Amino acid sequence: MDKLVVLITGASSGIGLRTATDLAKAGYTVYAGARRVEQMQPIVQAGGHALALDVTDDASMQAAVDAVMKAEGRIDVLVNNAGYGLYGAVEEIPMEAARKQVDTNIFGLARMTQLVLPHMRARKSGRIVNISSIGGTIHTPLGAWYHGTKWFVEGFTNSLRLELEDKGIHPILVAPGLIATGFSGGVSDQLQRHSMNGPYADLARGIGAAANRNGGGSDPKGVSDAIRRAIEDARPRTIYRPGRMGRLLPFLRRALPHRWFDRLMLRAIR
Repeated sequence: MDKLVVLITGASSGIGLRTATDLAKAGYTVYAGARRVEQMQPIVQAGGHALALDVTDDASMQAAVDAVMKAEGRIDVLVNNAGYGLYGAVEEIPMEAARKQVDTNIFGLARMTQLVLPHMRARKSGRIVNISSIGGTIHTPLGAWYHGTKWFVEGFTNSLRLELEDKGIHPILVAPGLIATGFSGGVSDQLQRHSMNGPYADLARGIGAAANRNGGGSDPKGVSDAIRRAIEDARPRTIYRPGRMGRLLPFLRRALPHRWFDRLMLRAIR
């Protein structure tokens, strides 16, 4: 059997870099896409391929898919990993920043999915692994834009699964918990930029301190392993939840009334 061809977005750091490198070492044919091509050398050294890819640019996305199809003739797996977290009060975050968050986390994922589906449908096989987060199930203060995008990813993937049930294509969610990828540092930077000096400063300082306390998340290998299971399992789950708090916090969110969970979140940052 030919090696599966995997296209991964957002592969220049964190989960994407680790997953692309691990899959290349495991023998997959890996095409890793990101804007910072120079940071994907570990993937190339592992036997993968680095592509320039900006998921906010339609021509860039089309070119990346076309390059893989020209080289390999198929795309067996798309891992929609590109994304980041925008944090700050809704009142204070500029709409330009909010649009960039939505463009990257929502429209980039959706457009990449659109571009690979005709090829997968023609072969009557394929897997689309969408990277969500516990942030797609729970909610935290000053994270409205980020959580909104991740809730979209979960709803989008669940609906897509119904559309593709008879076409041999499996949309799958991977929703990590707390992972040691530098995300917490990014949260602190965003809070400093948007909400550390205004009416939400006390809340921002509390969230920043909590993010730093919780910065020691699980090794990204756990997410890489979950993505590989999503690719290889004969009957994949609809959702995989690797990483610290990956199961506990979504369980508490489902088990507790909204107000109780709200108090739990506020208590954790005060």
